[in-house]
Amino acid sequence: VSDLRPSALSGSFDVSHSMFDLRSPPHRFMKRYDSFSSVPSSTSSRKDSQGSNRSLDTITLSGDERDFGRLNVKLCYVSSVEQIWITVLHCKDLSWPSSCGENPRISVKGILTLPKPVHFKSSAKEGCNDIEFMETFVFAIKLQSLQAVRLVFKIQTQTPRKKTIGECSLALRELSSEESSHWLDISPPSK
Repeated sequence: VSDLRPSALSGSFDVSHSMFDLRSPPHRFMKRYDSFSSVPSSTSSRKDSQGSNRSLDTITLSGDERDFGRLNVKLCYVSSVEQIWITVLHCKDLSWPSSCGENPRISVKGILTLPKPVHFKSSAKEGCNDIEFMETFVFAIKLQSLQAVRLVFKIQTQTPRKKTIGECSLALRELSSEESSHWLDISPPSK
């Protein structure tokens, strides 16, 4: 919570201060701006997106609302050589079952869902809050073929045995020569 006392603002006339909306997971920062004249930000009840009042202290997450983490990837299509470049950057705030141990080895398996699927896999890294992969995969595939498919990522543990703990995907309709960055929400693996 921002300190709005005048002493905290010495040398600054920026009246607006961002605050975190406590209803969302810690990594999805939603900015709310409070001015000096607004309602104190310590009120414990806020209207949610449906318009109902819920106390911030009593919100619990059910299984389908639980946060499984996010995957950051970059995509680029080099049309001169008909290649797709896929860079797996980070995996943040990943959660895994306790059966996988405290710091399991984590890897990312990618699949281009073409009629003959193309598979690739990152190296395995030790599980933590921010896993850095920084690995690029390059495939020679015509753009027309790619624009009709999805790129699926499966987050897998390597220990004690290989297990998919989450997945995410994105459509490649917007693929272009300009590199694009994507943060994908990881969901529980589909049965």
